[in-house]
Amino acid sequence: MTTSPSSPAPAENQPPTAADRREWRRHLPALASAAAGINHASNAWDAVSDSFCDMDGWPVDEKGYADGKVKRDAEAWKHVEVFLDHGPKVLAAVRAATDSSDYAEGPISEDLYRLRGTDTTLEQAGRLRHEWDQIMALMDASQPGSLKLYRESAEENRNAEGWHYAHELSDQGPALVRAAEYLADRSDAERPSHAERARVALTRSTPGNRRVPSDAPPAAPAPNPPAPGRSR
Repeated sequence: MTTSPSSPAPAENQPPTAADRREWRRHLPALASAAAGINHASNAWDAVSDSFCDMDGWPVDEKGYADGKVKRDAEAWKHVEVFLDHGPKVLAAVRAATDSSDYAEGPISEDLYRLRGTDTTLEQAGRLRHEWDQIMALMDASQPGSLKLYRESAEENRNAEGWHYAHELSDQGPALVRAAEYLADRSDAERPSHAERARVALTRSTPGNRRVPSDAPPAAPAPNPPAPGRSR
């Protein structure tokens, strides 16, 4: 999984720059909104799904049940597309900015644990989108009358398969946003201390500001000049 050449992630084990942090934050609102959108689609379906089923949970209104799932899957897939557009860049940045102590303990240790499968989720969802694009390219050669029917069927299949990834991202997405926000804020807080240490080091290295060590021996006093002789 690669990131966009126009917005590379910071090199591993290197502190993120101010430009890196601005890049993270540019993607976070879209990711947070996409995660909320998936949860909304899921909750909306859960609120009505029982009405299509009997007491044992089996559908009695099969058409209504199927149409409801189709609507849920279509809505969720739109948000998966957002994750595919924004998620890899932020995930790569989070990977580069964390160290072993962040995984062992700390405010984002649980979020980082949730992100362990996000690479796979995004990769597989991206493969599904690529397959869809290929199908659409093949369908462009179809007759106009049949294209609409085939397209709708292909969309339903893609969205139904994509629901699994949407469900995963509904949990992984908020964790990614929280981790990225924390790491960007931490870098902002650490930056002044780095700058202060650099300033002190520069001051000490300036020739005009070098001081004699306190334990250096005192300079020897100048010899007394000879007393002038008396004139006769």
